[in-house]
Amino acid sequence: MFKHEKQLLHPVKVDAPNPNYAAMLHEQLGGPNGELKAGLQYIGQSFRIKNQEIKDLFLDIGAEELGHMEMVATMISMLNGHDLAAEDATIGQIEAHVLTGLNPFYCNASGELFTAAYVNSTGDLPADILSNIAAEQRAKVVYEYLYRQIDDKGVRETIDFLLNREEAHNALFREALNQIQDTGSNRDFGVTEDSRLYFDLSTPGKFFEHPFPTPPSFQNPRQTQGNQPLQ
Repeated sequence: MFKHEKQLLHPVKVDAPNPNYAAMLHEQLGGPNGELKAGLQYIGQSFRIKNQEIKDLFLDIGAEELGHMEMVATMISMLNGHDLAAEDATIGQIEAHVLTGLNPFYCNASGELFTAAYVNSTGDLPADILSNIAAEQRAKVVYEYLYRQIDDKGVRETIDFLLNREEAHNALFREALNQIQDTGSNRDFGVTEDSRLYFDLSTPGKFFEHPFPTPPSFQNPRQTQGNQPLQ
């Protein structure tokens, strides 16, 4: 069950309408690394998780991602302004001006519709956590790209908050991975000599003399500091 709080997770402000940037920001609404994908992925993966603490973690982060989606959609709506003006949206998609009446649309920056094919779920907890760690890292990178392409202080402040939350989710998933070593597909990790072989197919020479795989180890997220705002 979900409960909608009228207050946004974090205040959203924009200095001025910017339809072109609104089109760009759709990448984080309905793109393959966007908030809708993340929310659906983590919630969907949670249905088969038997570890209640990790199940709750997936559901908590998934619910927050839906809150992020609400923030991104609100920011897109504010950037689109109040007047239909397709001539001002010269890049990406213009559906907001010809189809949705300036309402945010579940698509990426090029107008390609969101698809459930973006969502990854294997039923294997280690594989799904690793997929989620990568998803959070990719989302953070996209936010960094978006941050660097606008001078709007309100938009930048909101994006800085969102990308730092991606970093927090990344750390939490890494901590969850630490807690499930030698379970699921990790039970078969490195059990034969074939899994320890390194084929030196590069020139010059071999850089990894001892390629024996070792389990990942990550710092406890409670001991980390938040990111500094981007320059």
